[in-house]
Amino acid sequence: MGTNLHRSKTAPAIAVLNDIIHPTIPKPQFGSPSIVRQAFVLVLLYLSLGVIIYWFNRSNFVGHETHPIVDVLYFCIVTICTIGYGDITPNSVTTKLFSILFVLVGFGFIDMLLSGMISYVLDLQENYLLRTVQHGGQKKDSTRSYIIDVKKGRMRIRMKVGLALGVVVLCIGIGVGAMHFVESLGWLDSFYLSVMSVTTVGYGDRVFKTLPGRLFATIWLFVSTLAVARAFLYLAEARVGKRHRKMTKWVLDHDLTISEFLPADIDNNGFVSKLEFVIYKLKELGKVSEKDIMQICETFDRLDVGNCGKITLADLVESHH
Repeated sequence: MGTNLHRSKTAPAIAVLNDIIHPTIPKPQFGSPSIVRQAFVLVLLYLSLGVIIYWFNRSNFVGHETHPIVDVLYFCIVTICTIGYGDITPNSVTTKLFSILFVLVGFGFIDMLLSGMISYVLDLQENYLLRTVQHGGQKKDSTRSYIIDVKKGRMRIRMKVGLALGVVVLCIGIGVGAMHFVESLGWLDSFYLSVMSVTTVGYGDRVFKTLPGRLFATIWLFVSTLAVARAFLYLAEARVGKRHRKMTKWVLDHDLTISEFLPADIDNNGFVSKLEFVIYKLKELGKVSEKDIMQICETFDRLDVGNCGKITLADLVESHH
């Protein structure tokens, strides 16, 4: 009587061999608290430089004055957030050159770091909400599936959009209250200035003129404009995702046509195998490119020491010695 022998997937020898040849490789960290520290330090240096230059060139800036340090912080934040009220403007060659450099550095390098910092903070918030929902018990499966994508293990984009828009509404509301009670503006003008500020329009017909108002604006404008930018990014992501899902459905639903047969027949042997069909569909979906496939094939050929069209355990051991 013949006996079929099956390879044990839990063989101790294989496990030990894997630990020796392939030690644990840490995954790259694409986001870490270090970016928050870097952004914070660089923003402090950026603002400190602005304070120093503004302090020694106060007479070359035109605008309503409150306190030099508060005014320069207010000027820097309005500049880096690209609002540009126009209530404080440079009025000499030196200050104009400084403003040009200040805008270019702030709009480019610093904004990039701040975007990374905000992304990291929002990722932490998303992970916290995911853990909260996942440990909420089995009684709220419908609510949990609406908030998170269980298969992908991440928050649904509609929930991200809702959270981002909620933060924007909150920022506008805080701004309305502060402008009404601190700047003594009417409710309509407070709402008008709040919306024009967080959307970085900044007409300049309504601005912050008091010392407490500008102190509030330095923090509020910084947070609000970044929140609005993130909200618009999520909205764009939602629209792109919806279009991508429609395209994916169309690609997966339609059959292979005669005109597509030759491109799908990768090895030109007169027929399309299942593997070739899968690769062709992945390329059509944009999931993988021809360059990616070539790199994968090169890696396979490098591991296939015997050039037999397959990778054996002996090949792996030999390739690592």
